[in-house]
Parts: sequence; C-alpha cells; structure tokens
Amino acid sequence: MDIKEIKKNAKERMKEFCILCPECNGRWCAGKVPGMGGAVSGGSFQRAFEKLKEIKIAMRTLHNVTNPNLECNLFGEKLSAPILIAPITGTKFNMGGYITDEQYSNDTVLGAIDAGTISMIGDTGDPNCFQVGIDAIKKANGKGIAIIKPRENSEIIKRIKIAEEAGAIAVGVDIDGAGLITMKLFGQPVGPKSLDDLKTIISSTKLPFIVKGILTVDEARLCVEAGADAIVVSNHGGRCLNETFAPAEVLKDIAEAVGKDIKILADGAVREGIDVLKYLALGADAVLIGRPIIWGSVGGRQEGVKVILETLKSQLYQGMILSGADDVKHSKNFSRILVTK
Repeated sequence: MDIKEIKKNAKERMKEFCILCPECNGRWCAGKVPGMGGAVSGGSFQRAFEKLKEIKIAMRTLHNVTNPNLECNLFGEKLSAPILIAPITGTKFNMGGYITDEQYSNDTVLGAIDAGTISMIGDTGDPNCFQVGIDAIKKANGKGIAIIKPRENSEIIKRIKIAEEAGAIAVGVDIDGAGLITMKLFGQPVGPKSLDDLKTIISSTKLPFIVKGILTVDEARLCVEAGADAIVVSNHGGRCLNETFAPAEVLKDIAEAVGKDIKILADGAVREGIDVLKYLALGADAVLIGRPIIWGSVGGRQEGVKVILETLKSQLYQGMILSGADDVKHSKNFSRILVTK
C-alpha cells in the first residue's frame, strides 16, 4: 500500500466530508464543523496553513550531515522521530462514518507503535469516543496518551484516573476545546480554566501532563507555573475560534520564552515532512499530525497510518540532509535553516 492508494481510498470513502484537495488549505471545507473544516469562514485553519507555507528552508549541501538522527525521547519513551498523532475523535460526524471511533482508535494507537511512535487519543461529547481510545491504549499496553476536553475539574480528574488505570504514558487537556461546537451539540459543558484550576488538575496525577492549545507567551508561562510537563502550541486546527494566530507565527517566541522550562509540541497544517522540520526549527521538541492520519486510517486502516508516518519520517530525513540539520535533539539550533518572508 502506498500514499496514492491511501488517498484515493480516503477520497472515495469520505465523500462530501473531505475531497482531499490538491492543496489542503482549508478553503473547500471552510465552515464545516462538525466535519473536517475550520470554524465560520475557516480563517484560522487557512492562516495556519498559509503561515507555515510562508516559511522556507535554506538548502545547504556543503556539510558532512549524511545520516541525521531522528530519534528522540519524550515522556520516558524512545521515539523513532519527533512525530506523534494528534487526538481526534468523532468519525461519524467529522469524517463521514466509513470507520468507527473504535476502528480509528485502534488504527492510530497501533499504527503509531508500528512506526515507532505514540498516538494521542481524544475526548468528545460522545463518551464512547474516549472509552474506545482508552481501550486501544490498553491493547497497546499503555503506549498512548489521553487528552481530555476542558470539562469541570472533577470530570477531567475522573478521566485522568481512567487513563492511569489503562497505563497511559501521559495525560493532558486540550484547553483550546473550550468553545467546541461539537461539545455544545452533545450538551457537554466545557470552558476556560484558571491557573488554580490547572494546578488542581495537574496535581491530581503523577503522569506527565500536557496542556494543548497555547498561542501566547503569557499562557505558556502560566503552564510552567502550574507544573505542566509539556504544552502544545495549537489553535485546535482553527475549529474553535476564527481569526486566531497561526501556531507557526507564535511558536518561536513561545519557545524562546519557556523552551528551557517545558517540552514544546506544535501542530497545525502539517502535510509533509518538511513541515515537521519547520516546526522543529521554530523551537518545537516534537510535532503532532492530524489530517493526514485521518486519511491513513480511512484509506488504509492501521497499515495506512503506518505508511503516512513512515512517509513523513522519510521526508523529514531527506529535509535534514538537504539543510544540514544533524539531530532532532538539536532542534533549538535549527533556526539557521529558516527563511521567512
């Protein structure tokens, strides 16, 4: 199975939910929430794509980097590359329903392991979605990360305990899900969290804790103060609030401010390995992949997920050779390979 076959299958199976545009820029699917698009006009989705695309790589070939190292360690796990799967749920109302949430969770958690990395599982208004993700983590002997919506503190802590019992390697909350339409449709209350709320949630577990959905330096510093182990610089795929900043345009400032104090992950508009390289060069320790993984699962199931990840790794490897980047663990020194408009 190759990328072309996976995408062809996914396009046929997702129909009006995603037509796999030649350039996945969020224009065709604008406003399709639930669905695969960005909120309202799709401006936040589109900006994430455009701002990442504006960043260019300075090609360098006069050096001795011939076999760059992609391996890294995160949350006590050795990964084959700094690439993880983002938490995604709602196969029926977001992807068209060709596969179930149980199938998607198994595809992503097990497919990530096949590729030497880790998947996150998500949470939504349908409680079955979180549970099947937890079940997939159990099947994988705990090799997964549970990300929970910003519910009432007691509800978050209850789900953290479930993840602990499943043996998850880390947990977190996607704070940027505070205004999700899909949660509202299911009558599930979510909202912002205060610093005290965050401290309470983090102190409830000994697992590494991730705060997903940070776009400003001040909130990144609050996460450090609260005791979080990692943040994800993300605008939730542009699916919550229109006209936000793009992760790519704020990541560097955030990394410079707190990169020595906390692990920094990033997501948004990653479509190929060179996008991973850009985020690493901006200061990320690792990158989350979303939409291409959906294509992999729908178009090729567990094998399709593995193929997507292996393709991204291969592209990252080539990009590092052609830019002179020798080791992903030295990503804080990658800035010299970037050229911005």
